[in-house]
Amino acid sequence: MLRRRRPLARAAMVGGAAYYAGKKSQAGQSREAEQEERLQELEAQQYAAPAPAAPAAPGAVSSDSMQQLQQLAQLKEQGILTEEEFQVQKRRLLGTA
Repeated sequence: MLRRRRPLARAAMVGGAAYYAGKKSQAGQSREAEQEERLQELEAQQYAAPAPAAPAAPGAVSSDSMQQLQQLAQLKEQGILTEEEFQVQKRRLLGTA
C-alpha cells in the first residue's frame, strides 16, 4: 500500500506546483495586458488632435516664436541663411505669410 501512496503524493505535488505556476503566469499576463491597454490609451490621448488654440492678439508674439526668430537671426548672421530665406521663415513664424 505504501508504494501506491508515493506516486499519488508525487503527482499531487507536481500538479499543485504546475497549477500555482500557471496561476502566477496568468496573473503576470493579465497585468501586462492591462499595462499595454493603459499605454495605448495614453498614446491615443497624446496623438489626438489638440484643441484649437485661442487666436493671439494682433502684434503679440509668443516666447517660442521669439526664441525661434532669434535662432533664425543667428543663422542669418553666420551666413547659413540668406536674407530671402530669413524673411520667408520670419513671415511663417509670425503668421503673415
